Amino acid sequence: MTTFRNPDEHGYYGEFGGAFVPEMLYPNVAELQEKYLQIMGSDYFIKEYRALLKDYVGRATPLYFAKNLSEKFKTNIYLKREDLNHTGAHKINNALGQALLAKKLGKNRIIAETGAGQHGVATATACALLGLECIVYMGEVDIARQAPNVARMKMLGATVIPATSGSKTLKDAVNEALRDWINNSTTTHYIIGSVVGPHPFPDMVARFQSIISEEIKWQLNEKIGRENPDFVIACVGGGSNAAGTFYHFVDEPAVHIIAVEAGGFGIDSGKSAATTFLGTVGVLHGSKSIVMQTGDGQVIEPHSISAGLDYPGIGPFHANLFAQKRAEFFSINDDDALKSAFELTKLEGIIPALESAHALAVLEKKQFEKDDVVVICLSGRGDKDMEAYLNAQSNL
Repeated sequence: MTTFRNPDEHGYYGEFGGAFVPEMLYPNVAELQEKYLQIMGSDYFIKEYRALLKDYVGRATPLYFAKNLSEKFKTNIYLKREDLNHTGAHKINNALGQALLAKKLGKNRIIAETGAGQHGVATATACALLGLECIVYMGEVDIARQAPNVARMKMLGATVIPATSGSKTLKDAVNEALRDWINNSTTTHYIIGSVVGPHPFPDMVARFQSIISEEIKWQLNEKIGRENPDFVIACVGGGSNAAGTFYHFVDEPAVHIIAVEAGGFGIDSGKSAATTFLGTVGVLHGSKSIVMQTGDGQVIEPHSISAGLDYPGIGPFHANLFAQKRAEFFSINDDDALKSAFELTKLEGIIPALESAHALAVLEKKQFEKDDVVVICLSGRGDKDMEAYLNAQSNL
């Protein structure tokens, strides 16, 4: 049965999804489609993966009641602290899972793409742990603005290859990684970092990230005696942290889902990454979804101050939530995200990633009731964004 959570047997969430890949990638994608659920559901895989999540990644991450933030906005705000994972973001949940899966498939070479660098660091970390060769593709622009993460990847033994075409950001890094996969399909597994790409990647990534909402349910029950919040909020670029945060709630009608995209300089500015506000149905990077594109199908370059949200599409999981009106979508501009980042830092002593700051900014845009329970995914920590924060501070 198809639900909001799970695609059908062809990888479709409603009208979105599927596998649109070059002929040379069919064997790889078909192998994954055939084996991923069997491997992920096996006792030996679950035991090894869960042990690493606990003892290596540091899960469960806290569900923190943000008292000062709650007092300011006159509601009950909980932060799911994915920033406290090893490597500083939610990305390790999926990178470690896929690296383990790749070993079971006999692949010893890993490629990945990264925007903010967090997925690249997580993949390089998993490969170092498991003894796998690691190549990370990253846009030239992102390499410049995320220098600390680039240094971490190299220290972990990864080869970082710049993408120098197009906008030189995440979209272009994905293009380069796909070319590599075509040329090295028998030895290589591509660890896609978000709920994008051909089936089964959106489902596979969502399942690895679903540990987030799995924990939220029992943690809330422990704290307030109920599993479901009134609202769950997460930022969406491709959308992996959001898919994980929403996963165990999307089929619970009483839970309000809020997805937050990067507005950049504003929806009408020509410098935005607000896909659901600006996009139309199209195919990007192997799946049918909502894409920022011209009338003749050319991808429009996105913009966001946040490298991790700088993507001209969203995953099919989220496209279906949007099309079916299951989630409410917000667009948050660069300046509002910066303001929310400084606010959380000053009120709670937590410096968020710029991606997460977009989700926090919804608190200024939407009115919540005093008895509401609002859970926000703090998808990553702000170390990587210090240059942007320092620049913003000097301009205030």
